[in-house]
Amino acid sequence: MTSFPRELELTDLPALREALSRAGQRLVLANGVFDLLHVGHVRYLEAARQLGDRLLVAINDDESTRALKGPGRPVVPAKERAELVASLRVVDHVVLFGGEQLLEIIRVLRPDVQAKGTDYTEETIPEAPLVRSLGGRVAIVGDPKEHHSRELAKIVDPMRQR
Repeated sequence: MTSFPRELELTDLPALREALSRAGQRLVLANGVFDLLHVGHVRYLEAARQLGDRLLVAINDDESTRALKGPGRPVVPAKERAELVASLRVVDHVVLFGGEQLLEIIRVLRPDVQAKGTDYTEETIPEAPLVRSLGGRVAIVGDPKEHHSRELAKIVDPMRQR
């Protein structure tokens, strides 16, 4: 299979999908903010990686993170979050995305599996119908939601105010 960098651009995704298809490799897509990386994130990604041959993690950019998490977030800029997640041994590739781009990523990548954390159910994953219509499946993986970036942010935010 053609070699691809760990940190990808959206424009790299069609070639990645083609290479994976030619090699007969199953692609798992995970996505999230990954601000204040913690053990819950790591366990989610480790479990996701077990579902296929390659794991691509789509990471919300700063603007979409603010829209999801509110003012003062992210604590860690998108490029640094991508670098941190890419450094995990279970992660093959990362890509940053904004707003509604996740749906386009799914259309282009046609993941065999979209892995979501335990804060979702198969019924509450907004992208599930699209994933299924493209021949993929959704899977809920990782630990119960006992580790929260939100809790870490409550500790970090007062320190940032100083």
